[in-house]
Formats: sequence, structure tokens, C-alpha cells
Amino acid sequence: MPKITINGRECEFEQGKTILQVANDNGIEIPQYCYHDSMSIVASCRICLAEVHAPNPRNDNKLEEMPKLLPTCQAGATDGMVVYTESPKAVRNQKSVMEYLLINHPLDCPVCDQSGECSLQDYSYQYGRGVSRFEEAKVKQPKKSLGPNVYLYADRCIMCTRCVRFTREVSGTSELITQGRGNKTEIDIFPGVALDNELSANVIDLCPVGALLDKDFLFAQRVWFLKSTPSIDGITSSGDNILVEHNEGKVYRVKPRTNMDVNKWWITDEVRYGWKHIHSDERISAPARARFGVTSGTDWNLALTEATNGIREATEGGKRLALLVSPMLSCEDAYALAQTALTLDPNAVIGMGPVPVNAEDKVFPVGASEGDANAFVMRAEKAPNARGVKRVLDAVTGDKTLDFDGFVGALGDAGAAIITGNYPSTWATDDLAGALDKPFVVLIDTLASALTDSADVILPGATWLEKAGTFENVNGLIQAFEQAIPTQGLAKSEGQIALDLLGEAEDLPRASVPAGVGVAGTPGPRVVPVDVGPGQVPQAVSVLPPRSELFNAASMRQKMAEAYPALHMFTSAVRMPVVEVEQEASDMAVVEL
Repeated sequence: MPKITINGRECEFEQGKTILQVANDNGIEIPQYCYHDSMSIVASCRICLAEVHAPNPRNDNKLEEMPKLLPTCQAGATDGMVVYTESPKAVRNQKSVMEYLLINHPLDCPVCDQSGECSLQDYSYQYGRGVSRFEEAKVKQPKKSLGPNVYLYADRCIMCTRCVRFTREVSGTSELITQGRGNKTEIDIFPGVALDNELSANVIDLCPVGALLDKDFLFAQRVWFLKSTPSIDGITSSGDNILVEHNEGKVYRVKPRTNMDVNKWWITDEVRYGWKHIHSDERISAPARARFGVTSGTDWNLALTEATNGIREATEGGKRLALLVSPMLSCEDAYALAQTALTLDPNAVIGMGPVPVNAEDKVFPVGASEGDANAFVMRAEKAPNARGVKRVLDAVTGDKTLDFDGFVGALGDAGAAIITGNYPSTWATDDLAGALDKPFVVLIDTLASALTDSADVILPGATWLEKAGTFENVNGLIQAFEQAIPTQGLAKSEGQIALDLLGEAEDLPRASVPAGVGVAGTPGPRVVPVDVGPGQVPQAVSVLPPRSELFNAASMRQKMAEAYPALHMFTSAVRMPVVEVEQEASDMAVVEL
């Protein structure tokens, strides 16, 4: 393979790549603002200029220095080339570019949302001058609302044009333009055309400075307090890879996690802002039961006892148990629920909940086809795990899983029903509500609905960000995700609820509180730390001990594969989250006092 030497390091590369791409592939840092792998190369920021020595075929391939610095983002790499980005000439350029960029930039880092993750801050420290020589008045630019999600602080913009190229080349909607000349040039929208496409908020992630900001995250939290947890899109079938950023048990924002096989660098606004129901006032935060026609709160022990007693009475009376598993649940939750249902009633009827579909899939850029190299698809199916739940239930039932309509029809012969929801919005149909009039109903859900008024026992479930598990996306890819935040209120994951129901039915001994926490030897909550980080006051929540064994997603996948050969992929084909962690050694001097 051809080789190139960058700052004394020899790197192999494929023909057709630029110097900057080779450097990025090999972990060599070259400062860059306007370049992005997904878009055209404009070479406008000029901070990546480097001193290049290339072999001259007219002079026996001897290395000759180019007459001027070349933009590494645009200059193609050739075999034998030698590049210096740390030479005096290149360093002078870097300092000059940083000085020009900061001439009109406001000194408002203390109040900027980008502070702490800003390339302008980082490069100013690494490549800029220590003082400013600018004495004239700074040019002031206006603040603008570009659309429902994006705010523009124009005086912070460095005109890298990433956002403009994104709307032209990735979304294909072309709402953004550059207007004006010289130091009056600014980003704007076409008159009367707001930045309101389904991918609009990706320009916030693309912006290397604090010019484009998220209205939803504006002044909400300092980024250095946030912790990032790798997760998967939990509200559509796309399986987009995301990072959930949270602090003290609360989600503050969701950002895309690069995966070239799934979502590339992007996520839809629907996925980015679709987590709000997790902290909704409509969350079911504690167990409840219906007594004398009134639904009132109760504790987990009484709720589990009443649920198992109601199911036992129905099955002993000759009626069947019916289980509805939501496609919003993880594969591990579905397996645990199915196993519990079949243990409580070997003749249980098992079906899968409704799969919401909104219109049709939409491909970006506008006019592209799904198979195109840079195409991004917004999925119309609004359930993250319909295929995974179906796969698990078919293995457990021997391909006897009922669809939603079939399940509603089978409720006429059922004496008890376990219903799971976990949808981000209203989901229960009138047909389902009508068919649940006669059976004893145990509802496991996250949001209040028409079913919560008629269920006999209500158990609060956990959203996907409050547990770990796996989802199978529309293309059959099984991906794992991690728990980001503790469960809200007294909620539990559906897998844990299934094990607790089984433990109650089998009369397993209740878990006790360890010595030193609460009242030793008695059932009760235990205190666990939340989002502990250096320089922060530790937070804690009270967590109820499980009625039986503690649910663990990884262990459950192992059990699934061992019990059913058809589920072997859950130990061999699960894509685990991969997150690159960059940690630099501090150059701050430490003095012993």
C-alpha cells in the first residue's frame, strides 16, 4: 500500500484519500473546522494548512517542498509524501487563523452552552496566541431563531458553513444560506422558510463553536456535569445509536452516536426529543390496585400478592392467562414475561402489542433512494423492537405468538390478563379496553391511560433509558444498550416485575436490607448512589429490593440462548455499544503543599 509520513509518523492509506483523512484515520491531530466526512470539502477555514514535501516525477521522485502551505483537507495524499503540521511555517498559519477567527468573537465563554465542548476554545488554547492585538470595536451580529429547535448566536459564528452544506447535501432541504460580505457575512434562512426539516437539529452537533444552539437544552446544564451513556433509539424501528446525557438521574439531552452501518452521524429530531415522556407528570410512579371500584396506591408487596392471587384464581377456575407483550420492551423483558406467564399457566395465550406506523419511510436527502451510499432513512414504524419481541415469543411458544387483533379476540376465553404498554403516547384501542372488562387485569405500563382506570392491579414499568437490554431494528440487527438513569419513582423494569411475580407465586423468601442500611433483616429500600462524579456532591436514590432474583440483561441473554437454540444469536450476534473515550493528560503543574 502507498505510504505517507505525517509529522515523522509513517502511515499507510488507500488511494483517493486526502492528507487530513489519512491523519484522522491514524489518530494524528490536525486542527480542522470546516471539514466533515459526510459533506463536500470547501477548505474555507484554512487552519489545517500544512507544509508538504512531495516526490517530483520529473526530478527522479526527489522530495520537493511545495511553494506554499496546502489545505490538508483538500490535498490528495500521494505515495512518499512528507507532511509537517508542526513546522514553524504551519504553526504561524495556525496562530494567524485563530487570531482572525477571534477578532470579532465575543468573550462570553462563561455563559455559552458550548463551553466545555468547543473546538474554538480548544484550538485557541492549543494553537492560538496568548494575547489579543485587536483594538478596534468588534462587529456585533444578531441572535436569531432559525426554527422550532435551533437558535443562532451569529456573533459566535466562524463561517465554516457546515450547517449550510448539511441542509443542501444531507437533508436536501436547503433552508440555510450565507449572506453578506466580508465581516458582515452571516448564516441565515431563506425568507419565510424556517429550519424545520426532520433532521434540523443535527446542525447543532455539527457546529464547532457556540453559534447554533439547542433551544431545548439552552442554559439547562453545564456540559462538564453531564454523563454520557450509550443507548439505542427507543421510539422507532431504526435502531439509531445515541448518547444519553444525564445528571443526577435526569436526562438533559440525546445526541447521535456514530455508527456507519445504522445511522451514520445523524438522528432525527423525533429521536432527539422523543424522551420527554420519561419525566412526564403522567408517569405511573407507584403500584396501585382497584378496591371497591376505586383505584388507589399501594406498595409493591401487596400489589404483587394481589396480582398473583388474581391470576391463580382465574387459572384454577379453568380459565386461561393471556399475556400481551409490547414491542416497546427489550428482548430480555419479553423473554422473562413469557417464561413467567407459561409458569403460571402452561396454556397461556401470548400475543404481541400493536406496532404503530406513521405514514411511510422517508429518505434523506430529498429525492434519494434508501440504497444510496449517503442516504439516511427516517422510519415510519414507531416501535423499537417488534422483530426482537416476535423472535423471542415465537421461540418460547413454538411459533404460536398471536398478533394484536388475534390476541384481542382470544381475550374472551381468558380469566386473567397481563398487559404491557410502555408506549410514549396513547396506545390502547377501544377493542382492547372492551375485551378487558371481564378478565382480571394486571397492567404494566409507564403512562396513565384509559386502561389504568379499569385495571385491577397497576405496576409501574421502566422506559428503555432506565434499564439495559437489546433491541432488534428494522434490518434485523440486534443491538445492546445500557441503563442511563435510575428508574423513576417506584418503577421497575418489566423483566424484574416478571421475576417478582414468579417469586411471589412460588412464595420465595423476600429480600432483606443489608446491615447498616434501614432496618437490618427486614424488607425495605436500599440506598444507591446516582451519577457520582469528581467535584460533585453525590446524589442517591432509594431502590426497593427485588421479590426474587435481581434481573440482569446479560445473564438473561445467556439463559435464552441455552434454553432455545433459535435464540443462539443473543450470545453471538449482539452488537455491543462502542464509545471512543478521549482522555488527555493534563499539562497543569502540580505543586505539593
